[in-house]
Formats: sequence, structure tokens, C-alpha cells
Amino acid sequence: MRLTFNSNTDPKIDSSDWTNWTWQLKNSLSTLQDFEKCLTLTEDERRFFDKKSPFQVRVTPYYMQLATTPAIRKILLPSQMEYQAFTQEMPDPLAETKNNPVSRIVHRYPDRALFLITDMCSVYCRFCTRKYFTGQEQSFIKSNEYEAALSYIKSKPQIREVILSGGDPLTISDQLLLKTLKDLRAIEHVEIIRIGSRMPVVCPMRITRELALGLREYAPVFFMTHFNHPKELTAEAGAALGLLVDHGIPVFNQSVLLNGVNNHPAIMQALSRRLLYLRVKPYYMFQCDPSMGSDHLRTSVEESLAIQRELWGRLSGLAMPNLSLDIPGGGGKVALVPEFETSHFGNKRTYCGFDGISGEYVNPCPTLHALPDDIADYAEEFELIKKKSL
Repeated sequence: MRLTFNSNTDPKIDSSDWTNWTWQLKNSLSTLQDFEKCLTLTEDERRFFDKKSPFQVRVTPYYMQLATTPAIRKILLPSQMEYQAFTQEMPDPLAETKNNPVSRIVHRYPDRALFLITDMCSVYCRFCTRKYFTGQEQSFIKSNEYEAALSYIKSKPQIREVILSGGDPLTISDQLLLKTLKDLRAIEHVEIIRIGSRMPVVCPMRITRELALGLREYAPVFFMTHFNHPKELTAEAGAALGLLVDHGIPVFNQSVLLNGVNNHPAIMQALSRRLLYLRVKPYYMFQCDPSMGSDHLRTSVEESLAIQRELWGRLSGLAMPNLSLDIPGGGGKVALVPEFETSHFGNKRTYCGFDGISGEYVNPCPTLHALPDDIADYAEEFELIKKKSL
């Protein structure tokens, strides 16, 4: 391995370039020749480039530096295994195209919608769930699709939350991103805006003070990032996360359990604790979706539950991510929780905790059940949000 691709070790790279996010994107590695300039590839990795893959390879120079860690290497470098189907592989595992009322909108849940504003990413993760869409090299949504998407959101008052995704929304300029936020904020019933981005992981220099100030202007904006391994939490990444939080932007992390990358409780514990220390809430720990070419990276549900059980009680609730699985075919997210109930008889239930201590919980008498007096004040809005009516 011969990684010298940074401003500290390579005199050809100016530090002002290295810390510029547009330079990072323009100089991303995408060909066999690019990778061989800074890395000794295995025969398996080299053979991938001999075939025409339906899914691109792209890595920022910054993230390429982390390839000295074998786990990170599996995330960013392609493998011959991607051409082998084992148990289950689907082009669109979450059936997003079935919940696609207009171009660039995915409306699966009644009260929230996904707005795909770009199909570009700065790094194409080998386990990507949206391979049917990403990598078409359309940096920003076409104007007619943009207007149609906004019109759809305006027409659905039950949509209270919009998630900007793609691709990676932070591959577009501040100007375009903030215009999108402004247009969404002009829709009265949109209360919450989320931005899903891996840029703090793969290109942390993208998070600037100017961007953080711009996001704060359209609060509440929630930032969803995607760290999968403690080695991704570099000093640069920590500084980027700090900028967001210091400007009042809550940050949540969504990780994916990956075979040979992070499928061990010690790794997930270290990742979660470090994230929490950086004021980032570990939010989801996902079962890897069965997207094309990702079968070799998926863990079994049993293994994932075993990892969750090991963390339970040994990791602060603040640091505990929700283990979840997206039902293939568009069924939505379901929580995977270790079974702690040991018996259930009548109104009595017995539970055994993570450290073996058991206890009995007795349900209250059904005759004590009473509805809140002010339920009518909230029922109408609740019923509205329940209706998706595509």
C-alpha cells in the first residue's frame, strides 16, 4: 500500500486545494489508473475494472486516505463479489419506484416525503440501496421536475416533513441547496426539513461556516449523516460535525451493519460513544438492504440482533441506535429488538434484563382505562396525517 495522496505528504497538492470541497470532488478517483497511482490493488479489485459495471466507482482523495483501514477499503473499493448473486438481490429493494407519484418524490409514509434533488454522490458506497437511481451524473434536478415536486408537496397538507436526499444533496452548491430550503419553507404545512448526507464522512471540508449559517436560517433543519466505522471519525470529520451542532443544527447518524466492516459489538460501541461525544445522536443501525451486488456485505438478522443485545444495557440509551430493517418491496421500516420477555400469563409479564436480573410486571386493571379529556383538540390533525392518498 502506498498512499501519499494528501497535502502533507505530496508536494504537488496545495493545502488550499486539499481543504476545498470542490477540488475534492473534481479530483475524485474513478478509474483503474486513478487507484493504481496511490494504492496497490488486489487481483480481485483489479478484475472489477475489466468488466462493465452498472454501478460506478468514485472516491474523494480525502476518503481514499482512510483505505489503510481494511474495513473502510471494503466500503469504497469494488470487488468481483459484486457480480455474484447469492441469496437475494433487488434493483430497488425499498420499492421506491412504486411510491413515486411524481419524478424525484418518494412518498411512502403519510407525513413525510423524500425529495431526490440530485443523483450524484462524492463516494459511491458499494452497499448503496439506490443503485437504480444514483450515478447518472445529473448534478441538480431539472427545473420542470423541481417544480412538479414542489407542487406535489404543496398539494399534500399531510406532508409535515421533507427529507432531501439523492445522491448526496451536499454535492450541489450552497446557492442551489439554500434555494431549495427557502422554497420548502414557503410551504406552510412543511414543519421539518431533513438533509441526508455522507459529506461529513467522505468530504468534511464541505461543511463550512457559511453553509452552517445558511442552514440555520431555515431552521428547524435536521442533518442526517452516515458514519459506519470509528476510523471515519477523523479530526476533520469531528470539526465538521462541531460546526453544524454549534450553529444549532441537530445531527443524527444512520449506520449500516456490514459484513467484515463493523459487524461486532465492540466496533459499534466505539462508534456510538464517539458520535455521542461529538454531540451526534446515533439514530439507526440498519440491516443492510439487499441491493444489487451487496449480498457479500450483508449480515444475518440473527447476527445483528446478537450485536444489539450485547450493546443493550452496556451502552447509554443516548448512544444506543435503533436496529431496524427496511422490508423489501416497500413495506417500510421495522424495529428489531432482542427478546427480553420470558413469560406472559394473564395480566402478568416476566422480563429478564441484559445482565440476567428478572422481574414481573403486572398490567393495571382495565377498568382504570380513560381517554384524555382534550383528545378532540388533536384528533383531526392525527387523522389527516394518517391519510397518504397518493
